[in-house]
Amino acid sequence: MPDVGLIGTGETGERDGRGRFAKGCSGNPAGRPRGIPNPAARAALLLEGEAEALVRKAVDLALAGDAAALRLCLDRVLGPRRGRPTPFDLPAIDSALDLPAALAAIVAAAADGTLTAEEALALAQALAPLPVALEAREKEERLRERIARYLRSRAGGG
Repeated sequence: MPDVGLIGTGETGERDGRGRFAKGCSGNPAGRPRGIPNPAARAALLLEGEAEALVRKAVDLALAGDAAALRLCLDRVLGPRRGRPTPFDLPAIDSALDLPAALAAIVAAAADGTLTAEEALALAQALAPLPVALEAREKEERLRERIARYLRSRAGGG
């Protein structure tokens, strides 16, 4: 092995000059051996073959009125609400002066339940880059107007 400036670290292996473990040297030589499943995988192995009975029991409990079992079953069937179309009237944004009204409309829609907090946050974040874009558009419009005035003055005075 070429000399890469290894420094000893005792029982945990060798490290290079930047503190990284050298190739082939474990940072935890007494760690979990290969082939031994992690605790979650071991628990899944214990439940193997019982999954159908457990699901049936959860459904029976939910049908009997157990709120926690009902929530568990519905969470698995319906999943979290994401990406749904939301009927929401966002005011037109033609200039930076329109942004406060748009943000106020988003907050009002979140307050009355039309939008979830996550949807309102996503919309507000979508508006964040607009001031820069609107300012660039306004600068371009002013520049075009100046050029047009200049060209008119040259055409009329030439």
